[in-house]
Amino acid sequence: MGTFDDTYRRSIDDPIGFWGDAARLIDWTRPPNQVLDTSELPFVHWFPDGELNTCYNALDRHVESGRGGVAALIYDSPLTQTVRRYTYAEFRDQTAQVAGALRALGVNKGDSVIIYMPMVPETVMAMLACARIGAVHSVVFGGFAAPELAARIDDAKPKVVLSASCGIEPTRVIPYKPILDEAVRLAVHKPECSVILQRPQDRAVLQGTDLDWEATVSAASGVDCVSVKATDPLYILYTSGTTAGPKGVVRDNGGHAVALAWSMANVYDVHPGDVYWAASDVGWVVGHSYIVYAPLLAGVTTVLYEGKPVGTPDAGAFWRVIEEHQVNTLFCAPTAFRAIKKEDPEGKYKRLRDTSCLRALFLAGERLDSPTYEWARDLLSVPVIDHWWQTETGWPIVANCLGIEPKPVKPGSPTQPVPGFEVLVVDGSGNSVTPGIEGEIVVRHPLPPGTLTTLHNAGERFVEEYFARHPGFYLTGDGGHFDEDGYLWVMGRIDDVINVAGHRLSTGAIEEVVARHPAVAECAVIGIVDSLKGQVPIGLVVLKAGVEIDPEVLRSDLTQAVRESIGAVASFRNVQVVPRLPKTRSGKILRATMRAIADGRDYTVPSTIEDPTALDDITRIISPEALNTVV
Repeated sequence: MGTFDDTYRRSIDDPIGFWGDAARLIDWTRPPNQVLDTSELPFVHWFPDGELNTCYNALDRHVESGRGGVAALIYDSPLTQTVRRYTYAEFRDQTAQVAGALRALGVNKGDSVIIYMPMVPETVMAMLACARIGAVHSVVFGGFAAPELAARIDDAKPKVVLSASCGIEPTRVIPYKPILDEAVRLAVHKPECSVILQRPQDRAVLQGTDLDWEATVSAASGVDCVSVKATDPLYILYTSGTTAGPKGVVRDNGGHAVALAWSMANVYDVHPGDVYWAASDVGWVVGHSYIVYAPLLAGVTTVLYEGKPVGTPDAGAFWRVIEEHQVNTLFCAPTAFRAIKKEDPEGKYKRLRDTSCLRALFLAGERLDSPTYEWARDLLSVPVIDHWWQTETGWPIVANCLGIEPKPVKPGSPTQPVPGFEVLVVDGSGNSVTPGIEGEIVVRHPLPPGTLTTLHNAGERFVEEYFARHPGFYLTGDGGHFDEDGYLWVMGRIDDVINVAGHRLSTGAIEEVVARHPAVAECAVIGIVDSLKGQVPIGLVVLKAGVEIDPEVLRSDLTQAVRESIGAVASFRNVQVVPRLPKTRSGKILRATMRAIADGRDYTVPSTIEDPTALDDITRIISPEALNTVV
């Protein structure tokens, strides 16, 4: 494709030609004559007259091309001591049978199905089975509380719910059926039935309209793929809203398939024959895009891992999976590597395994601090690639595209915008700012294929939240700056900026400094109220395992480091050591919740929180009463 700069420039100057060429990566039942329809901006339609089937492209075509015996999915569950491999032919046949079961239950093209299941192969089959018959799936993260599930049932209005008797975590079994029953009771919309996959760890009592998964699927016959319009919805994925309820991000079939297939070769440099592991959950966007759809569209082998790669069964779980399954590319959150570094700072577990098969590590989901980057790079001796994207975009906005032309790495930056994304940094009036000046990160519209097409049942909210502030641009909600080399530096959400005596400072920039201290495993910096300066930062620090340091020495070290890197204007003096930081199950630190605690505002404990008790320690430290601040 030539150099990266040439490729990127063409994607911006000639998006129709660029994405028209990329569409050849996909098998169409009706090839598109029109690549892009912008007649209803900000609603964009990619390949509007094309037709295809996503499941066919993910499974059937590989079998028909003679690759049916190649591994499509490796299921690795240390929680159940199970490893299972499925070839493309096996996975196609079993998925077709699940699709037949849905068809027998009256699910047809355009109907919606909610999938409330753990990290098991049947969950992936359920997603692809919906795509096979043209139904729209909405995966709800397993373990969501009943009110959250009920809200999604009411919005998606599923004909059928696919679920399991339980999910499994390292320290407990979570019964899903009582949660589902309560959600259905709370919801106004009532699904016609629920199909329950029974797991031996906690078998559910079926009643009423409940059906047994094994009995229902075994009685069905496999069905062929149904052709759908490229613009028909593939799935709805709910993400948290800042001022209202969950937002149902809608992804189409055609643009999604083209973008994800293109990204595997060009961003990740992954090709048929490779083994790819995205250590995430199918309930999140990473799981949708890079556990399920992108790897299978590209004909590679994907790893489905049930468990937490850190601590199950030991701090060397990552290395075991890489060695045993010959993983070539790993994708996970920086949080996971910070946790590994905390438990095994010297990397002794890594040295017990042969991970020479690994070619690259990709990190996303949280800002990658330099110390974590350097630790991972030195430990693995492979490219460590930071990249940045969102649930709404579905695939990377900014990355170091290994499959086109690798760029020099700058720790702390996810490198440069990916072809298709014209990224700018603007001020509050929408004017571009010069390199080095922080502002709001936006993307010029139309967004490339694979990004959200609308919000389910909320077109006005789609326009208001993403396009109203800066017309003609998609508002990412993140702030940052470009440097002189065109590298983007993403410093965090716009509301992670604090105002210290009139000076606007990024808490992400302060975190970058704090995280460099050799005793610090991970940290979070938030603003707290100060009667004199309005706001001042406080650092919440988790120490590496086995590290002992006098709190006053640590405070002095970090205060001096921030003073030297950012300046005295930061007024950074308050450092508190905490046993852990509150996080979601996907590893994101709950900064917004901690800000609410520090401000004395009411807040709701997110249903995605990994350990609710983690907030207790934080509250004792940063509540207004504890800090003796004026609110």
